[in-house]
Amino acid sequence: MPEVRKQIIFHGRVQGVGFRYMAMHYASLLGLSGWVRNEPNGTVSMEAQGSESAISRLLEALNQRPYISIEWMDTKELPLVQEERRFRIR
Repeated sequence: MPEVRKQIIFHGRVQGVGFRYMAMHYASLLGLSGWVRNEPNGTVSMEAQGSESAISRLLEALNQRPYISIEWMDTKELPLVQEERRFRIR
């Protein structure tokens, strides 16, 4: 499957609920690279790179976690980052 890179901005109850750590955990299990960080406005930004299906599974897993409540996501596709090998918290 071809790789894609997506920028996703999560809105809702996504800070102070373990979102970044769960994102890193699931992304690592799914073989994704990229990063996740809290933003000053209360959103969480993420860039995830890997197969489209793995990114979809990451989003499904995050949406099923207790305490996390994703109200909506802004998503756009980005160019691949070739040298990136892991997923991290910024």
